[in-house]
Amino acid sequence: MSVYLKAIYRYRYIIVYNKCTIGKFSLMTHLTQKALRLYDKKGLLVPEAKDAFTNYRCYTYDQIERGVKIRTLSWMGFSLDEIATLLDAEEKSDSATISVLMQKRCAHTEKEILKLQRVQQVLLRQKDTLELYSMSVSEPAIKEVPQMRVLSKKEIGNYEVTIGKLIGELFGFVESQNNPRNNLRLTGPCMFICHDEEYKETEANIEVALPVSGSITTDNFDVEMVTLPAANVVSAIHKGPYEEVGVAYTRLFEYIKNNDLKAAGPSRSLYLNDPNEVSEEELLTEVQIPVKPL
Repeated sequence: MSVYLKAIYRYRYIIVYNKCTIGKFSLMTHLTQKALRLYDKKGLLVPEAKDAFTNYRCYTYDQIERGVKIRTLSWMGFSLDEIATLLDAEEKSDSATISVLMQKRCAHTEKEILKLQRVQQVLLRQKDTLELYSMSVSEPAIKEVPQMRVLSKKEIGNYEVTIGKLIGELFGFVESQNNPRNNLRLTGPCMFICHDEEYKETEANIEVALPVSGSITTDNFDVEMVTLPAANVVSAIHKGPYEEVGVAYTRLFEYIKNNDLKAAGPSRSLYLNDPNEVSEEELLTEVQIPVKPL
């Protein structure tokens, strides 16, 4: 059969049997062929047939709507797993699942908007300099931190979720133990103690501690009473959102290097005010790194 006849039959096959090649489907949905192959591999958008002459996998025109939905949901920031869940929920008329995922994405988007607004403010302030966040961190200083008795709770997780979760659980535990007989009293701000030697987005070794005095029973609870050792620390206070505290660590490690010191234990982040009472821009976090001479 001539190439010309093959082309005619192939065109007829596509039109009559409602099939289209990956290239044509890509053009109609505005999804790249690379993305389509990934969606095929993930089972998210699988071609329904093969071309009779070339054995190329083909899509049906009925799949265009699904392709456009995938593209739109991806543009909205949903992960492929979330998109699969949403499409499955739509097929099952599961409006509750769709609502939960939409609300979750909306909340995340609001955080992204706030972050972008902060980025805009920094850009407007900087103009032609690169003194990024120079006003958000106090000058590093060395001080002596006394030994302290703390309630401690540990968990493997990610910083954004796990630290807040453990803080809430610690305060809940203290509330459950708070009675005149125990004479329980907070003696300092809540703190996060970092035991990892590098930043980990997941599976971080997280400890949250709450300085206290008084009588407390920790039996049968996932809470420990421990004593943090006294230490000489280099300290700085960061003002602003928690996710920007990394600039304080940078400033402190520069100070340690320039003053012939070395880190001598896990760092501590002390939360000096309540995020429920002040804006993100007013949050105060003291970062302490134990040090000793080289």
